[in-house]
Amino acid sequence: MRRGRSRPPGAAPAALLLPLLLLLPLTACDRLAAAPAEHAAAAGDPAQDADRGRRTPPVVDHVRTDDRVVFLTYDDSAERDPAFAGLVRERRLPVTLFLTDTVAGPAYGDLARLRPFGASLQNHTLDHRSLRGLPYAGQRAEICGQQTKLRSRFGVRAHLFRPPHGRYDTTTLRAAADCGITALVLWRATLDADGALTYTRGEPRLHPGDIIAVDPDHPTATNLTARTERLLKTIEEQGLRVGNLEKYL
Repeated sequence: MRRGRSRPPGAAPAALLLPLLLLLPLTACDRLAAAPAEHAAAAGDPAQDADRGRRTPPVVDHVRTDDRVVFLTYDDSAERDPAFAGLVRERRLPVTLFLTDTVAGPAYGDLARLRPFGASLQNHTLDHRSLRGLPYAGQRAEICGQQTKLRSRFGVRAHLFRPPHGRYDTTTLRAAADCGITALVLWRATLDADGALTYTRGEPRLHPGDIIAVDPDHPTATNLTARTERLLKTIEEQGLRVGNLEKYL
């Protein structure tokens, strides 16, 4: 039998080499072309970037400061005492008012007139629902909905939020962050209806940086101004003054 021409060991037929050579550059180009596409997909997804970089807001009842200041906060009830507006104007008090739309909405015009005298208008939800345990969509609707109301009525973008009844969960923090909130504000001291200060923790006296809630979620009209005046006297006797919470947070 006739033998064919012998090939060196390991040599491939020329007919097979050409397809292999053609495939190599194509495969390399495919990899190089795919790399930018992968990076572009990751960098171009703002939801992913936002989720990776999102920081939930801190929950505060006290501000760390060396300044001898405390902070007065009110939940909706302030607008029900006509004399209170006069006190804010006269003393130029930098009070923080946490507003619920369905409660304070009718008084928005009066509240707007307090802003030049130091009042800060912040978020307390649309309907004053207890948020803890609600799904994300419901919590976001309550917080972002009030953000929209405050912006449309006052032209301000609130960045402080007080959850109704002081109740919240991790979903609240996520929703608040997505609505532009930078701090959830609770309180270390409460001014009760009888004018007494009670404390949620720590030593039962005022300290610099304390956040005081004046009758949270319990509207009182007849003696709000008188109780606030007595509280201001107590604050002054302790060598303290009222600070602007929005600036400190």
